[in-house]
Amino acid sequence: MSVIFALGINKEPKESAPVSSGSADNGFYLDGDNGATAILIHGLTGTPNEMRFLANYLNKKGYSVVCPRLANHGASLSVLKKTKWQEFYRSVRDSAGVKKALKGGGPIFVSGLSMGALLALVLADEFKDKITAASCLAPTLFYDGWNTPGARFFMPLACTPLKNFFYFKEEPPYGIRSEAIQKRVHKYYAGARLDNMENVAQHGYPFYPVTQLYQLKLLVKYLSKKLPHLDLPVQLIQAKDDDMTSIKNSKYIYDRVGSKIKEMIFLYNSYHVISVDQERDIVAEKMEGFFSRATTALFKGAVEAC
Repeated sequence: MSVIFALGINKEPKESAPVSSGSADNGFYLDGDNGATAILIHGLTGTPNEMRFLANYLNKKGYSVVCPRLANHGASLSVLKKTKWQEFYRSVRDSAGVKKALKGGGPIFVSGLSMGALLALVLADEFKDKITAASCLAPTLFYDGWNTPGARFFMPLACTPLKNFFYFKEEPPYGIRSEAIQKRVHKYYAGARLDNMENVAQHGYPFYPVTQLYQLKLLVKYLSKKLPHLDLPVQLIQAKDDDMTSIKNSKYIYDRVGSKIKEMIFLYNSYHVISVDQERDIVAEKMEGFFSRATTALFKGAVEAC
């Protein structure tokens, strides 16, 4: 991960209008037939495409699937870097598909990748009476992986005005262990420039604004206070060799969440973006199995209550 200092009109990313999130055009929705809904939240600087494989897998099992696009993902970096974590969260909560699910009567499951995993838990906390279970994929509270020394070194800048001038550029392996996928990502990322955000809506951002390290810190502070009060089933899936965030991130949540039903699953042939990497089929199977067990427990509890 390299660091880029951007100052001056020729280097600073050009302004563009914010991209609204929550409509069917910005994310995607798959209609299912088993009465359950899975809400999938992509990661910061990513796209809904990160969740496409998992969405298709769950949909084939009968789940309706909602995958919103996070606020301002698709806009220029100068817009994205000014976005607060609360805006990312509202773009999930207020998306048409999520609103539809929350108004329905079937089981609702929520999952997210990286920072999306934290947003999934915030959603689960706000709608405790609606959401049945949560699955956190490579949750990111701290950038402490083996390929993120720059993030740790520059974290102090995140709390100063200097955060507005620094960006991290994604470097190989881009959170992906699969060499074939790495090559496809590298073809796009290698030539990326701060002033050219063409195709970010499809491929994601090659650059990470340091301002978002500060927003992540604020989000973690907020979520940490909520974790002890979360008592729904929680699953955590992470690669042991995650290049961006160590397994301490999953353990942090596991140790603090108030859930009586919780599990951690470690992968051994993936890096950070486990929803698209070499063990994505295992991730999908583990998620669906966990959701099925949570549904069984929900109905069993309802019957016993009667």
